[in-house]
Amino acid sequence: MTLRQDPDAAPALDYPLLGDLPLARTGVDRGCERRIDDAWLPSLMHDDGTRVLLLVKGRAPVHDGALVLVGPADVPSGTRLVYLGRSSGQEIVLADLDEAPDPAPGDADWLGLRDVAAGLSGHDAGLFVEAVAIANWHANHTHCPRCGSPTRAVQSGWVRVCPQDESQHFPRTDPAIIVAITDAEDRLLLGANAQWGGRRYSTLAGFVEPGESLEEAVVREVGEEAGIRVHSTRYAGSQPWPFPCSLMLGFTAVAESTAVVPDGEEIIDLRWFTREELSRDILEGTIGVPSGVSISSALIEHWYGGPLPEPRQMEN
Repeated sequence: MTLRQDPDAAPALDYPLLGDLPLARTGVDRGCERRIDDAWLPSLMHDDGTRVLLLVKGRAPVHDGALVLVGPADVPSGTRLVYLGRSSGQEIVLADLDEAPDPAPGDADWLGLRDVAAGLSGHDAGLFVEAVAIANWHANHTHCPRCGSPTRAVQSGWVRVCPQDESQHFPRTDPAIIVAITDAEDRLLLGANAQWGGRRYSTLAGFVEPGESLEEAVVREVGEEAGIRVHSTRYAGSQPWPFPCSLMLGFTAVAESTAVVPDGEEIIDLRWFTREELSRDILEGTIGVPSGVSISSALIEHWYGGPLPEPRQMEN
């Protein structure tokens, strides 16, 4: 299946469909040509103008809706460092700490990316995503996959080298598709994942397999999880999802039939929703749906035509 524009369809006004996603914004020049110099990162830590983003187990200091950056003098010796890039003439470095300093810098709170990304500026959101993604890679890829020897970081933290065979290892990103499926009546298909207990419904998703195109992955995953075929696959947008290392690629597609069958392992229930049915069930608390910065939430709200309603609160 290929991504082809329907010649009879009206021209798209927005591309991609989902517009600017919360985790797909950036304002940082990552400086690939600068970071290959092994002297570059150490030199920055001797420059008082360098700004440092502290990260502790995926959490960063945030105050008044903005990241709080510190100077090199505030970074403990021996800290894992990665060059993040340049912004507005300032060089920015990640310091990945094991423990949070006390007190937190600038009266900040230590918050996770999912907690605050939607409220951050594009610059800060992009910086936070980059920091979490590269920190996760370092934490999960400490040894050579060929011989098992501990590797060391080079090129300002963007490559790891094995001291035994000198092989180089680069940050990993796992592509995954996520798709909003509609039927001929423009109903939306949502599935309940077994890990969510059967009450939280979301769009279908899955990892792209080796040797597989994105379009093929959409068809295969939908077939595996819902037992139907889809057509008219259309790219909708993408954003990194560094939990720990995914790139989510969003699509829309149309089902050939509505006789869905959940796989019974990952997906335990599937339902077709009209907009009225989805709104009612969310308001009544019958089901939950993704919210916040997830691309699933963006796909659902794009189909719905705006923000989803909030569940009614039970009165005491």
